[in-house]
Amino acid sequence: MLLLGIAIAGLVFGLFSLLLIVMFKKRYASELGAQLQQFKDSSEQINILRSEVSELRTGLLSIGKRVLEVEQQNQELIQQQAAQKYDDPDAKIYSRAVKMVELGADLDEVIRECELPRAEAELLFSLHKQKGA
Repeated sequence: MLLLGIAIAGLVFGLFSLLLIVMFKKRYASELGAQLQQFKDSSEQINILRSEVSELRTGLLSIGKRVLEVEQQNQELIQQQAAQKYDDPDAKIYSRAVKMVELGADLDEVIRECELPRAEAELLFSLHKQKGA
């Protein structure tokens, strides 16, 4: 009888332990499934972010190339403008006339030396007076 009682107690203890093991296994499986789903979601998000970063990098490289092209065009235009400034004979005449006005030459001297019409020479003198004021 004592042996039967011990056997029944052992059986109850074994069943109880088995029940606990099954419950923990289900909880663990459930948590594991949730973590696995979270991992999959995170992995998808990482792939999306990698794709976006790649697109941004490509866009930035394109913008960088365009900026370099625009800077190069700007430098070429500056050089062309500087070359035209020195190639234009009228610009030389006006530059000389302005220099003469700044150095204190009178109206008739500027007209004679630079071969400017009187109206243009008077305009240079009036502009120079406005700058000085």
